[in-house]
This record gives sequence, C-alpha cells and structure tokens, in this order.
Amino acid sequence: MKIKIGKYPNRLTCNIHSNHMNKKYGVVDWPKVQDRKDDVLESIEDAVQTVYNMFNWIWFDRRTQKIKVRIDRWDTWSMDHTLAHIILPMLVQLKRTKHGAPRVDNADVPKELRMSKKDMTQFAKDGSTDDKFFKRWDWILDEMIWAFEQKCRDDWEGDFYEYNFDGTERFGLKLVWEDREGSKAHQKRMTNGFKLFGKYLENLWD
Repeated sequence: MKIKIGKYPNRLTCNIHSNHMNKKYGVVDWPKVQDRKDDVLESIEDAVQTVYNMFNWIWFDRRTQKIKVRIDRWDTWSMDHTLAHIILPMLVQLKRTKHGAPRVDNADVPKELRMSKKDMTQFAKDGSTDDKFFKRWDWILDEMIWAFEQKCRDDWEGDFYEYNFDGTERFGLKLVWEDREGSKAHQKRMTNGFKLFGKYLENLWD
C-alpha cells in the first residue's frame, strides 16, 4: 500500500473580525448585539473578503486536492488490521488538535457524562452546551482509539489465557488458566468502539 494525500486547496480568507471576537468573547460566546468596534471590524472583514473571493474564484477554487492511492494484494488479506494502523494515528492526532465537538447521544456514553433533560431542552432551543459537552466527545474518541489500539495488537487474546509446556498434551501445551468472561468483555468493548467509529465517522473533523 502506498498513499499520498496532499493538503486541501487553500482559499484567501479575512479573519480580522472573527479573530477579534474570539479573543474578546471566546469561540462560542459571541454576543448577539455587538459594540461599535465589533461592527466596524465586521464591515472591514466583509469588504476585504469580497475582494478575496474574486481571487478565490479565479484561481484557488479551481484547484483540487491531490490524492494517490495504491493498494497491494496483501493489503486486503486482513483489511481490518491494515486499516487499523492508518486509522489509529489519525484518531490520536484528531483528539490532540481538534477545535470543536459534535453532539453525542446519551446512550453512547456512561451515565455520569449524559446530558440532563433540562440541558437537552436548552440545546434544542438555542444550541447552548452543558459543561460535559466536550467531555462526551473526548470519551467517544478515547473508546475509538482504545479499540483500534487493540486491533493493531496481534496477541490481545493472550491477556486472557496461559499455556504451559507439558509433554502429555497435544503439541506439548497445556491450558493452565483462562478468563473467558474477561475476553468477552474485552471483545465487546472493542466492538463498541468500532460501532462508535462508524456512527460518528462524519464527525471526525478538526
């Protein structure tokens, strides 16, 4: 396998007003009514962006992202294992560099992280987030990361059984310890992590 994916095509953007508002009020707490300086900077940003958009249309919007993918025959012998080695470092980087979070369903997180009915009503009303909004997404990402870490391991099952050499048994090995319930719980958590990956795939953005 050989994959080469270039950067997304850049566009000219003016963020004078946006940067000012983020610094002054925070990323998600902009007031509905702005003061005079805020309004002036917004007008400047709009005017500059209008000029930028002309150049974007002429040049930047006509470019495309360069993507080259070569799949070798052996890459699909254990495709789940192959993909895990690609997905895992991407998830780790996403968690480290992300700037936002999607809404997470209560059923997907532990009870202590779930949104209350009051918070759910308020979120539906005006998009207000509760104090666990970003913690829920971190938990989801952690479960995905853990699941793919286990998939990258070739021997996680070995954590739940032990063999000793004994010439009386076939192949000279004798099972001396096994934790079937632990193995089932481990696999169940892995499966849930992969299910969360599929469910929130379109929310994996920075």
